Amino acid sequence: MRFLTPLIFLAAGLFQLPARADFQLRDGDTVAFLGDSITAARGYTKVVEVYTLMRFPDRKVRFINAGQGGDTAFGCLERLDRDVFSKGATVVTVAFGINDIGWGTKANPESRQKYLDGIRTIVTRCQERKVRPVICSPAITAEDPDTAVKGYLQIMTDDGLALAKSLGAETIDLQRSMREVQRRVIEVNSREKEADNHSTLHVKDGVHLSELGQLAMAFGILKGLDAPALVSSASLDAGTFTLSGSEGCKITDIQRQENGLSFTRLDQGLPMNLGVLSGLNWRFIPVPDQLNQYNLTVAGLPEGKYEITACGRKIGTESAATLAKGLNMASVTANGWEPGGLWNAQSDTVKELVDARDKLQAGAVVREKCVNPHPDAVALAAGSDALDSGLTDYM
Repeated sequence: MRFLTPLIFLAAGLFQLPARADFQLRDGDTVAFLGDSITAARGYTKVVEVYTLMRFPDRKVRFINAGQGGDTAFGCLERLDRDVFSKGATVVTVAFGINDIGWGTKANPESRQKYLDGIRTIVTRCQERKVRPVICSPAITAEDPDTAVKGYLQIMTDDGLALAKSLGAETIDLQRSMREVQRRVIEVNSREKEADNHSTLHVKDGVHLSELGQLAMAFGILKGLDAPALVSSASLDAGTFTLSGSEGCKITDIQRQENGLSFTRLDQGLPMNLGVLSGLNWRFIPVPDQLNQYNLTVAGLPEGKYEITACGRKIGTESAATLAKGLNMASVTANGWEPGGLWNAQSDTVKELVDARDKLQAGAVVREKCVNPHPDAVALAAGSDALDSGLTDYM
């Protein structure tokens, strides 16, 4: 077996890339996710946070979950100051709709107008405070996609997106984005005879989202925020031991080895991974191609198989032909029960820290709403904020 041994030292933010179409979350932003129980479930929100921390480590961005079960676009207006503006939000994503029509029982002109009035007021109040609103259509239900695309919820929220856009707000059509994923799930399930093995975007009520559904929603939001497909890429020539090209990374110390070559790769950002076996969801959601291109190409290798290692850790074995064609290294692993490259392990670690920070925030929300007044409320809030800041700085 021949050996290709990339020595990849992970560091970020040490150099600037040429200007290009940019991710909408900027350095210094505080992002509030405003929504109903689907937001309060704290699923898609954490995926967006992990992606941002990994892909743009040079940007200091904070995240706040402002979801509340049962809420609506109009109903949230009474808590905008408390849950969004008082937290220092500079960006707010907004996802309402299903409760606005009573899960379909109030799909009527009056409910539609109240929803639109809520969207209009959210946008104008955000703009008055220099907060950037991003109005999203809500998550899809489990309704058949060919029926739902013509249904009342789609039509009403299309009107909401058009209104928000006319007012100068950014918009994201989550309904159609998630429906593409839903169709892939249906197609895969059609080939699986055992119903117990079917995948689903929803829990049994057909409204709230499964883990896969939350990931599909996060994917739609990230694409709507102009998240780039390419993390970084490097192309090397094993015949001349030279660099053919790179983007988003620096390649140095290319050296001839007995059965291959070695090099050092310094990346500006890293791909997102979400823990052991999370890559199984990529068959439904095109994260590798559309968010996570962490590419390596090595041309000129003699025919054969090559072991790929990073800092002495084996992460896979590939043929010379595959390496010449190019390989997305984002989630490559030699052991499905462990992360592969150091970039994979780093993302898994960041995910755990995001989970910890999110639980801290969730506890603070419960305490403030349900254990009030508390004799030590000020001290408890200060302690919670200090822990939150510590976790944010650590990440």
